[in-house]
Amino acid sequence: MSSEQSAALDKRPGIVKVLLASPILGPIVALLLACIFFAVMSQRFLTGPNFSLILQQVTVVGVLAIGQTLVIITTGIDLSNGMVMALSGVLMASFAAQKGLNPILAITIGLLVAMGLGLLNGGLVTGIGLPAFIVTLGTLNIAYALTRIYTTSTITNLPASLTFLGNTFNVGGTAIANGTVLMLVLYAITWFAMKYTPAGRSVYAVGDNVEAARLAGINTRRVLLGVYTIAGLAYGIAALLQVARTGVGDPQAGQTSNLDSITAVVLGGTSLFGGRGSIVGTLLGALIVGVFRNGLQLLGVESTYQVLITGILVIAAVSVDQLTHRK
Repeated sequence: MSSEQSAALDKRPGIVKVLLASPILGPIVALLLACIFFAVMSQRFLTGPNFSLILQQVTVVGVLAIGQTLVIITTGIDLSNGMVMALSGVLMASFAAQKGLNPILAITIGLLVAMGLGLLNGGLVTGIGLPAFIVTLGTLNIAYALTRIYTTSTITNLPASLTFLGNTFNVGGTAIANGTVLMLVLYAITWFAMKYTPAGRSVYAVGDNVEAARLAGINTRRVLLGVYTIAGLAYGIAALLQVARTGVGDPQAGQTSNLDSITAVVLGGTSLFGGRGSIVGTLLGALIVGVFRNGLQLLGVESTYQVLITGILVIAAVSVDQLTHRK
């Protein structure tokens, strides 16, 4: 055996160890196995239009999950994102369709409201030291009440500029939604920021050990305020995607979106203990949920069983995270 071959063999355990330590390995394997299973069970699964449909179905939750990932990496959790999205979406639709505002201004107002509620969450978590669970539970109820106070009716007749992201373009005979492209761009930007910028590394440091991060010179309060505010911006963008996809402003939207976003983050390998996770994993987690729901629909499985299987997946993912954390 040559020295080069021996050196290659010596490197193999290290490579295997790196692969096994990667937080996205599990989601990748799960997604591939799910795709193989449903491809065998249904001939309609492995088609371009069906994959495009899956991407469109996960777009809203996928963008919500971006903000949720940032919060969970800092050892928090956000229960309010679905209701913040609903409030932001209703305001966008109402101001554009009923108040006669310029759609760009209406979108800006909706985004600012979502960011304001995110800043409120961050301020209460950092300023008073309240648990994120309690703070965001309160904000959930506040956003829900404000939405219902503002309107209980679905807002229709939206201008075309407000629903632009719901439009599609053809690639090889497959319709791709503008909103899908925006979601992927947001994931790319967030991935780059988390991996290659000091701000992104600070988020991981705060989630790993907030006191150690503070002693290292990181302004932990500013980092947390920034995380919750950016998360709010993500929820506002998700509201725009929701409005564009459905063509209406729906005050009933987002009532289970907080759980769906947490599901995507957990399935994506982000640790609920903070400090570890991947935005790419979150995208994979959202796709896993989308693939399972789409595949089960193709097989004619009732929606109740789809929810059941999703719940089992979440418990399995959290169990793996718990065992890994203990080890």
